[in-house]
Amino acid sequence: MGNVIGIDLGTTNSCVSVVENGKAVIIPSDTGSRTTPSVVAFSKDGERYVGDTARRQLVVNPDRTISSIKRQMGTNWSMKIDGSLYKPQTISAYILMKLKQDAEKYLGQTVNDAVITVPAYFNDTQRQATKDAGAIAGLNVLRIINEPTSAAMSYGLDHGDSKKVMVFDLGGGTFDVSIIDIADGIIEVMATSGDNHLGGDDFDERIADWIAEQFRQEHRIDLRKDFAARQRIREAAEQAKKELSSATTAQINLPYIAKDRSGPLHLDITLTRDKLNELIGDLIGRTEAPVVNALADAGISASKLDMVLLVGGSTRVPAVKDKVKKLTGKEPSQNINPDECVAMGAAILGSTLTGNALISRGTGQSLMLFDVTPLSLSIETMGGVATRLIERNTTIPFKYTKEFTTASPMQTTIEVNVLQGERPMAHDNKTIGKFMMHGIRRSNSGMPRINVTFDIDANGILKVSAQDLTTGKMQSVTITASDRMSDTEIEQARRGAEMYSATDGIRKDGLALTDECRRLILDTDNRLKEQKKQMDKAKYKEIRKDVSELERLTSKFRADKVTAQDVDAMRQAKERLEASVGSIGA
Repeated sequence: MGNVIGIDLGTTNSCVSVVENGKAVIIPSDTGSRTTPSVVAFSKDGERYVGDTARRQLVVNPDRTISSIKRQMGTNWSMKIDGSLYKPQTISAYILMKLKQDAEKYLGQTVNDAVITVPAYFNDTQRQATKDAGAIAGLNVLRIINEPTSAAMSYGLDHGDSKKVMVFDLGGGTFDVSIIDIADGIIEVMATSGDNHLGGDDFDERIADWIAEQFRQEHRIDLRKDFAARQRIREAAEQAKKELSSATTAQINLPYIAKDRSGPLHLDITLTRDKLNELIGDLIGRTEAPVVNALADAGISASKLDMVLLVGGSTRVPAVKDKVKKLTGKEPSQNINPDECVAMGAAILGSTLTGNALISRGTGQSLMLFDVTPLSLSIETMGGVATRLIERNTTIPFKYTKEFTTASPMQTTIEVNVLQGERPMAHDNKTIGKFMMHGIRRSNSGMPRINVTFDIDANGILKVSAQDLTTGKMQSVTITASDRMSDTEIEQARRGAEMYSATDGIRKDGLALTDECRRLILDTDNRLKEQKKQMDKAKYKEIRKDVSELERLTSKFRADKVTAQDVDAMRQAKERLEASVGSIGA
């Protein structure tokens, strides 16, 4: 096996690295840049451009230029150009191909193998889409690794002493925060959280809208309706944002941006750092909840952190640094390059996967990695319950098998509905895959034995299988990019789990109790039929009365409207019937 490259496939810019002489180095692009714009453009004569050349097309050829494609990974998005339909995987593949070519030129040999990074909060479909993009690009993707984890890999190689580290990763389009334990060459992810639709692109949009609105108020012309003008403004907004990382004011000057009856109009406006902070304050505020969640899931307080690492170009914004310091009480470390460390960590992992163990400085130990899955994985069971098989923040790879049975007599088919999310009820989570299992041997409910196995690999990609232990028949499904959970849905799943936790607990208890009550009613009816002639009439009537009351309560049960009082009433009725039935033999 030859060299393995590490690729940070970013929303705004991408980066590629390789290990040479035990050290990760950045591979420059054909223009000499250490990063490559994640932009693809198509000329009218059939040429395809990637990187810096493509980015220049955003203004002059906007309807044939695609940027920020990472935000569309795992979705049904597509764009038709010259009769050809391009999906996110294909556009991403073109970017990967460019990075592959740059690596081959640098190394002087063919490159086949790669480790590619993704946001920690990418779901199964987004990870699979990324892996597919690699395959389209002609790469054998050895591993999909979470971006904050990859950054920690880069840091851990040079800093071997034991630390609990928060990696705060705010890039062009996504935000992740991970709590990571580094000790004796072992990098263990304790917890992760994030927002897949938050980053520097959103900052740029806020600035661009403000610029356009200032111009509209002065000239009564809305530049947002002109695609070329809008793109010029957006580029100017991005540049102003970068300038304000070190300066307190930025001058935005765009000549000949529009025209009216008087002639050409020019845009000349000053943006201050204070105004920038006002424009993006709520966006930066959205980083707080994932930080709090990650710390809670890791079971530690911010005061127990030894270090906070800033990753991603958007962490250069002073207001972001201030927010991190406020949330953690620590001055963020700036001893790694936020634009390059993710790709370097991926290259380090790639080297270890090929047997070239890298030694963590100061430990004498080979560098090892243990990552986690970001969201819980379940299947739907009787009563619409989401029965969890893999908890969020479980170390991967991980495999778990649980035995289930049928809910109805003579049932020969079951549907396995695979869910992702944190809510106990199936309909409150996201279905990420389904399959039917046929050929179950006819028998009474509860008799068939069916093993359901969740197998999540080191890439975070899930395979689900079900096996009938009586017949040996098996059915399985690998979750693919056609079944997706959107970024918004992921965030809603987390928020919903917190907001409705009390109600969810009542619903789940009620459903479980209802099932128990129905079995008790059925068993009691059978016993009464068998022993009616031998029973005292008064006792028989008493038991029948208790059965009727429990039947009434179970029949009116509605999971979406249940209260704690309803559950208590049903539990008391069940206990009365159990006591009555217990005296039948007396």
